[in-house]
Amino acid sequence: MERVGLIVNFKKTRGGKFLRILTDWFVKRNIKVVMPQSSGEGNLPCPEMKFTEEVDLIITLGGDGTLLGAARSFAGTGIPILGVNLGHLGFLTDLEMADLFPCLERLLQGDYIIEKRMMLSAEVRREGVSVASFYALNDVVITKGPLSRIIRLETYVGDEYLATYRADGIIAASPTGSTAYSLSAGGPIVRPDLGVLIVTPICPHTLYARPFILADHELIRIVLKSESPDVMVTID
Repeated sequence: MERVGLIVNFKKTRGGKFLRILTDWFVKRNIKVVMPQSSGEGNLPCPEMKFTEEVDLIITLGGDGTLLGAARSFAGTGIPILGVNLGHLGFLTDLEMADLFPCLERLLQGDYIIEKRMMLSAEVRREGVSVASFYALNDVVITKGPLSRIIRLETYVGDEYLATYRADGIIAASPTGSTAYSLSAGGPIVRPDLGVLIVTPICPHTLYARPFILADHELIRIVLKSESPDVMVTID
């Protein structure tokens, strides 16, 4: 390993301190350290377009949100991401700072395993025109706003009609995201290495609506049938 990219959440009180410690550790081992130019860190800037060409590994210093943001930004590059938790509780971040340097020594010796995680690709369309597209590691969620009533969501798998849900919303989750919002809404826990998609309605107004699991190659299409403008899409 010759080059490492660092993504730091500077809102964490320890972010800047551990950035300096980690940078010094790599420099002493003749490993180049860079950060995206947008991070605002003046000493280690790297243009966004060149960042993925410059690094063999990305390390995030923050919490799950920092790791999820990095996964979205660098989806499709094939660069491994190692998450280090600086928050109170990290479900996705692999390491605490106390364990980081012994683990990095093992990594430099080739003693590691890379886990491949499925990501979701989502597109928002209005009147047949694409207006936004996203990648998500955990889930894509359609929900009503804080003041709106139940919304109606017409759901298709490919071109086949599945159901119309009257609910607070609906979650499309990856296996990694099966232990996040989907689990809280009654969805199943799925092994993270499986190639499936979990669809979970949120508080459906019916006795018969249940979560269901699709193959990862299937397309789910959700059509908003409510007139309320107060509906949100969140990407995690």
